[in-house]
Amino acid sequence: MASTYHSPRRLDAAAATRSAILSNARALFLERGYAVVTVSDIARAARVAVPTVYASAGGKAAILSALIQPAIEDSVVAETLAAVATTEDPGQIVDLVAEGTRRDHERHWETLYGLLRHTPGEAAAREVVEAGIRSYVEALGTVADRLAALGALAPDIDRAEALDLLWFHLGQPAWFTLVGDRGWTFDRAQAWLAAAARRAVLADPGVREKP
Repeated sequence: MASTYHSPRRLDAAAATRSAILSNARALFLERGYAVVTVSDIARAARVAVPTVYASAGGKAAILSALIQPAIEDSVVAETLAAVATTEDPGQIVDLVAEGTRRDHERHWETLYGLLRHTPGEAAAREVVEAGIRSYVEALGTVADRLAALGALAPDIDRAEALDLLWFHLGQPAWFTLVGDRGWTFDRAQAWLAAAARRAVLADPGVREKP
């Protein structure tokens, strides 16, 4: 049986090529907008051939997916859900989620706001964005389940509506609007969104008014 030899130097070179492609694509997307950048533009900026872009990183949609993946897979997501699972105080749960979503957005802000505040028109790119949103909503669904299990939801609010309200107050559009479009600081946005989410979702919001 023939064995396959993997050269560490070749693997390092391939990783470096992919990194160059992604970093240059990111810079071009942020500067010009996703729609107008071509694979040829990316290849030229990364100083590689067009076929190399496809072989190393895929087409534009695959590159977009790779660029936003660090935010989707950030450890803060798992850490926040683990804390939610062991917390008994509903208000604290909402506060944990506000903090967790804030930290994820803040860490990856330039990429997320720069690339996703306008939904791409290309179908493949929209699918990438929608997959990221589904992952976000699924995480908030876990939070809604926890609040429902604790009997903490406001009267007449079921799990589905709780999820909708959590998305409205703590989902990506909320951060994009307050921080990106309106210029709020992350501290101010986190405090306001957490308080608003408590009032909207919980039977006992436990929100203290400012003196």
